[in-house]
Amino acid sequence: MSLHDRLSDDLKTAMKARDQLRMDVIRMIKAALLNKEIELKKNLDDAEMSKVMTTMLKQRRESIEQYQKAKRDDLAAKEIKEITIIEGYLPKAASTEDIAQAVDTAIKETGASSMKDMGNLMKAVMVKLAGQTVDGKQVSDLVKSKLSKG
Repeated sequence: MSLHDRLSDDLKTAMKARDQLRMDVIRMIKAALLNKEIELKKNLDDAEMSKVMTTMLKQRRESIEQYQKAKRDDLAAKEIKEITIIEGYLPKAASTEDIAQAVDTAIKETGASSMKDMGNLMKAVMVKLAGQTVDGKQVSDLVKSKLSKG
């Protein structure tokens, strides 16, 4: 079952269950995917859909941070619930060990040794982790720590 079909089925289920939050999140996902399809003038494959949803997760995490600074825990809690729903449609997230292994392998392959090599190293790591949900900030922090030690 494609991700589009799964979203449509889950939207119907949420409507029948009168689950307003889930309906809103699924509609938000579908709208973001449709906008991306219009922008690219083609249908998205599952990998491209995952990329769009990963961006949505990043936006939610940034919002949570802002809401917590503003002492708006009610809004932060809503964003956390939205993240949980969105993550349900993404492939398994890469573990910290997977990310560390990909960084180490990429360092060996690219010969990266200083912060000047960070851009190329980040690209190589992200290619290795393609198909998995990855937090770019986590990868970036790990790459920085490895390069600053090296």
